[in-house]
Amino acid sequence: MCAMRPEHEPKRPASGPSRDEGAAGGNAVLNRAEASAGKTVLTSEEIRRALSRIAHEILERTHGGEGVVLLGIPTRGVYLARRLAARIGEFEGAPVPHGSLDVTMHRDDLRLRPARALQRTEVPPDGVDGKTVVLVDDVLFSGRTVRAALDALNDLGRPRAVQLAVLVDRGHRELPIRADYVGKNLPTAHREMVRVLLTETDGQDSVLLGERAR
Repeated sequence: MCAMRPEHEPKRPASGPSRDEGAAGGNAVLNRAEASAGKTVLTSEEIRRALSRIAHEILERTHGGEGVVLLGIPTRGVYLARRLAARIGEFEGAPVPHGSLDVTMHRDDLRLRPARALQRTEVPPDGVDGKTVVLVDDVLFSGRTVRAALDALNDLGRPRAVQLAVLVDRGHRELPIRADYVGKNLPTAHREMVRVLLTETDGQDSVLLGERAR
């Protein structure tokens, strides 16, 4: 089965701090962010291993990646999908189609916060019809974002199957959605915030767990 995430979850921009502003300044920003966000629950090396394991699991469950398309949910899900595609390509010696899937117009809280920037949807040339589409996201929380992604995917075609891969599953589901591939199951309290930092957007790889600002 597949899964999605909403805005009952922490807002996606809050998953990581702003882009680094130069070497020393950027490091200072990140250090302050880590201090306020709390403890590190996944290091760079642990993220690397988790993605390698997920890549292997995808290959095992899809008969060597036959007909697989990876679609990342912006923002960080897109970069995770690219990394997974690269890992699978290394293991199999062949490129893996991947892209991005914007869910903005399918969110169930759109009427509450109508002013949103649209993200890019990029689908491989062969499309998604008859493919095994693996949706990729950074954090699975309530499941509402994944539900929105399923609706957005339905506009693009009819996949043979849809699966979900997430780096972190923090629990507290509000919809009957679960991930097929999980980097780390992380028990959390509602008041806590999970911050995923990636080199492509934040200058470093780590996952932080801390208290949400009140």
